[in-house]
Amino acid sequence: MQEGRRGLALGVAAYAMWGAFPLYWPLLEPGGALEILAHRVVWSLLTMGVLVVALGRTGHLRAIVADRRVRLLLLVAAVTITSNWTTYIYGVNSGRVVETSLGYFVNPLVTVLMGVLVLRERLRPWQWAAMGIGFTAVCVLTLDYGRPPWIAIILAFSFGTYGLAKKSADVGAVESLAFETAVIAPFALVYLVVLQASGDGHLTGEGAGHVLLLMSAGLVTAVPLICFGAAATRVSMVSLGLLQYLAPTIQFVLGLLVFDEAMSPGRWVGFALVWLALVVFTSEALRHRRRQLALAAEATTAA
Repeated sequence: MQEGRRGLALGVAAYAMWGAFPLYWPLLEPGGALEILAHRVVWSLLTMGVLVVALGRTGHLRAIVADRRVRLLLLVAAVTITSNWTTYIYGVNSGRVVETSLGYFVNPLVTVLMGVLVLRERLRPWQWAAMGIGFTAVCVLTLDYGRPPWIAIILAFSFGTYGLAKKSADVGAVESLAFETAVIAPFALVYLVVLQASGDGHLTGEGAGHVLLLMSAGLVTAVPLICFGAAATRVSMVSLGLLQYLAPTIQFVLGLLVFDEAMSPGRWVGFALVWLALVVFTSEALRHRRRQLALAAEATTAA
């Protein structure tokens, strides 16, 4: 019971930190999205390298390097998480925090859709209903924005692809992220060197505090990941699935109350449809799990 409570607290901490990211990225300006991303990748690599050694995961990392299939899957993961991070930082720093929250609200539905398209999984009727409501929501928001909500769409599909690649690779979170950042870090480092040499970089010239903030991007990436990993071993997948809505909810509230972003009536309708889709999706998943557990219990009793 105590381990369960600790796991729940760690899960809340992880998703709360992810939800609070919109407060962090503007602190790294005047750097643009690509420069901030490059710093995040470089400092994350150093942080994850220290963690791999400290946690004794060097053997696991060597196993990843030796396995061609896992390397290819994590290469896909590295590319997709890079596009996800870039889009998210751009969205936050361009005043579209509410739209970034939409991406992570929609992500569970996109993950299910990818399971159907890629893994040939079959949907149950209420899952199809949730998908239909979600599609309607995107159409409503497209009409309201006057364009598709590209930031939300890119965030949802990039993170969905990332999750699919990581699930298929089936390796530990720390060593896999270390590998992913190692793949991208050389490009990020070259970009930062060229940017600094041309006089367009912001590592220096903004004061020591700004340098420390840029360096902290590695810790900001690693700490919630560690909390999430610790929570995943202590609480059920159902609990983790429900906790995932905490981060976009915090982002949505921040967009409204802190960043004072406008919400038109059409946008409220679109978000309401998204939330309805998630209620249908989550309720159906919980009912299905209870049925499966009941059937398993009956089978055990019969045996």
